[in-house]
Amino acid sequence: MQRLISLAALVLFTLSACNSSPEDDRPGQPVKHRQEAFKVLLRAFEPIGTMLHDESFDAERLASLNTALAQAREAPWAYFGPDTDYPPSKSRPEVWSQPERFEAERQRFFAATDALAAATGREAVEAAYREARASCKTCHDAFRR
Repeated sequence: MQRLISLAALVLFTLSACNSSPEDDRPGQPVKHRQEAFKVLLRAFEPIGTMLHDESFDAERLASLNTALAQAREAPWAYFGPDTDYPPSKSRPEVWSQPERFEAERQRFFAATDALAAATGREAVEAAYREARASCKTCHDAFRR
């Protein structure tokens, strides 16, 4: 039994070591704030997809989530300043070497979330959500590790 407990502890320790990422110890912690801002944005965006997938469409909840999304969507971008490409960043160097393309992807996301907020009716919301999700994927594919 003791051997099993020791083995389990070793496995947990090994897994926790694999998942750890360095802390952002730079002044102002821009990477940490950027990651936190994206998490806030996701907490508004992902429940919309869940609501659509679970067949629990609720126009009032959608309006509330769209409001939260509109409030959160601006925050992460301010933290992509110069010298913010260091661990624990998951951004690719292309964020800084291709700023026009990065800005175009950001604007595509804004347009998609505007369309999502304006959509009425389940089918229109589903289409707008798919476009917003696609804008996230395109940006991640190009600019995130």
